[in-house]
Amino acid sequence: MNNKKGTEIKIKNLIKKHKILVFMKGEKTKPACSFSSKVIEILNNFSIDYHTINVLKDNNIKEQIKKYSKWPTIPQIYIDQEFIGGADIIVNLYKTSKLEEILEKTLNS
Repeated sequence: MNNKKGTEIKIKNLIKKHKILVFMKGEKTKPACSFSSKVIEILNNFSIDYHTINVLKDNNIKEQIKKYSKWPTIPQIYIDQEFIGGADIIVNLYKTSKLEEILEKTLNS
């Protein structure tokens, strides 16, 4: 199995394992870019458990997640195995209360 395929399987398994998953630059407690920071700030407004993956620690994941989602930037947010989007989309969903609806639906299912 080549490295790309192995990384893709790893990404799929992470998305399946975690109800709310953020591929980001940096750690949950110390985001390494303003976009990742904004997403963490928004998610922390909810009393929810979510998982993060620091793409700066694994260049294969950093590159493959962009191909997997067909989305060119990091952070990337997955909720209930569905790609939701990046920072701009999360900010917009948050401002319109749609993110809260998505999270409630996910956590109550």
